[in-house]
Amino acid sequence: MPPEGGAAIGQPQSDDKAQLMKARVFITLKNGVLDPQGKAIHHALEGLGFSGVNDVRAGKMIELDLAEGTSDDEIEDMCRQLLANTVIENFRIERSENA
Repeated sequence: MPPEGGAAIGQPQSDDKAQLMKARVFITLKNGVLDPQGKAIHHALEGLGFSGVNDVRAGKMIELDLAEGTSDDEIEDMCRQLLANTVIENFRIERSENA
């Protein structure tokens, strides 16, 4: 239970004046990189009787809540330095205003 007048941990304060932005980072393996998780998913789908799937590539999506003014360059730096392994992964960023 949050303290009286406060927000739960990890939740923005209701009286924050700064508008929050969201960014979603989609991370996928580069073409030519083996995808054992995708192969396992494909095998499981076939085992369940789904025959219409030719290939599966697994990836991840990371959602960021950002302060107003966070630049695209800063988000790209986050991806290059931590979120994606750019040797074997590609990333794509989608930004949207928090509703």
